[in-house]
Amino acid sequence: MNDLVIMKDKQAVTSSLQVAETFGKEHYHVLEAIEAKISSPENSGQYQKMFAEGTYKDKSGKSNKLYYMNRDGFSFIVMGFTGRKADTFKLQYIDAFNEMEQQVKSRTSALSPELQFMQGVVDKLAANERNQHRLENKIDGVSEIVATSTMDWRNETSHLISKIARQQGNTGESYKMTRNDIYDEVDRRGGVSLKTRLTNLRRRMAEEGTSKTQRKNTTKVDVIAHDKKLIEIYTAIVKEFAIRYQVWNEEY
Repeated sequence: MNDLVIMKDKQAVTSSLQVAETFGKEHYHVLEAIEAKISSPENSGQYQKMFAEGTYKDKSGKSNKLYYMNRDGFSFIVMGFTGRKADTFKLQYIDAFNEMEQQVKSRTSALSPELQFMQGVVDKLAANERNQHRLENKIDGVSEIVATSTMDWRNETSHLISKIARQQGNTGESYKMTRNDIYDEVDRRGGVSLKTRLTNLRRRMAEEGTSKTQRKNTTKVDVIAHDKKLIEIYTAIVKEFAIRYQVWNEEY
């Protein structure tokens, strides 16, 4: 059983190679199943906590990719393996995970009170370091948002709004709702009605002979582009929304 599960980074884990060998699967099929989980649009962050990429050397000495997985990751990958033989191997793995985790608990409880205290201190320092790393990422993210200039304000604000929308469900509707909330705030702070200004802009375009398609594709952002003060207000509001929704947690 101990060959099935090992300790790595203070976790009981197994590897994709071990799973493939135990269940009689091609290793690349197991890799594909894991990478499909990690790259899935929904819950990819959760899956990434279950798997860690590593390497192994084959008989020729060539390095190849594998993944380590904890108990949760293992459960997701093998839940589709069926049959009496597969069930037997699943039970063996469950026993191996339980045995390894019990050994870790036993080693910790066997420590003297002084060493248990030191272990607690070390664990707390490690947790503080992880929190500090998250804080630094947050500060870097906020700094990047605040640094957004008005030179390329259309692309930069659109990029931020897309990231906010991903936090809200990554749908066209969430993007539209976010954009409309920002427009409403521009109306309030700027003392304007972007809707009225858009109607007037389209009317002028019609008088100038602009095509119906061009008029239809003209948006409130185009209205904002005609007013330097509105550009500043709009950009500031988008930054505030981005910080509020913590978009530094989104992938760039």
